[in-house]
Amino acid sequence: MNILDKIVTDKRKEVDLRKSIIPTSQLEQSVLFERETISLVDNLKNSDSGIIAEHKRRSPSKSIINQNLNVFDVAQGYEFAGVCGMSVLTDGKYFGGSLDDLLLARASCNLPLLRKEFIIDPYQILEAKAYGADVILLIAAILTQKEIKQLSELAKNLTLEVLLEIHNEEELHKSVMPSLDMMGVNNRNLKTFEVSLETSKHLSTLIPNDLIKISESGISNVEAIKELQPYGYQGFLIGENFMKTDNAGESAKSFIKNLL
Repeated sequence: MNILDKIVTDKRKEVDLRKSIIPTSQLEQSVLFERETISLVDNLKNSDSGIIAEHKRRSPSKSIINQNLNVFDVAQGYEFAGVCGMSVLTDGKYFGGSLDDLLLARASCNLPLLRKEFIIDPYQILEAKAYGADVILLIAAILTQKEIKQLSELAKNLTLEVLLEIHNEEELHKSVMPSLDMMGVNNRNLKTFEVSLETSKHLSTLIPNDLIKISESGISNVEAIKELQPYGYQGFLIGENFMKTDNAGESAKSFIKNLL
């Protein structure tokens, strides 16, 4: 079993448990359920940097990254740094995140927020909306074509934008559909955890032009972004690089300054 299969198995149990505790009707009554969402797509189209900065405490590949930074400070720091959006990991078991992190981020900034999660059930999309997300992530590697369609259409009905993550051509071809806004190429091989920007370069020509292209994982310096921009990438998801410092916001600010 690779790490992704393991995460999904645990996630199914977790979602079943959450459903039994909080009914969907309760999620739909959340104060944030009616709020107008903020567009990450618009921000990326109008940005010179395209940085989506992440709040991530730990990961299966790197174990602990940073347990000390609080979400409130990180969100405010990122907004001050001028990032396009913020990604918030809400998986607890493998990444040390929670839906409370999403709520806190929502309370502390006006950035578009991406709920970074292993979404396998419509319930998690209702949660994303109820806890203040603007964008959801769908991972092609763990979903069928039918599931991608069902989940992305539900998100669009709730005015959430959809970022679909792929790792290879096969995932790309099964995933292209009108209910997506952004296509993210993960440069990390989920079976080996090796990272290569060549993945983004190779897949760039195959992604339809009406989708915003985002490169994820392994982007740790300005050169990597400059290398990928000619391939049509407008968004760059960066987590570890900022989170491993004492001040994620300051780190993002100087990164963007060096980039522009």
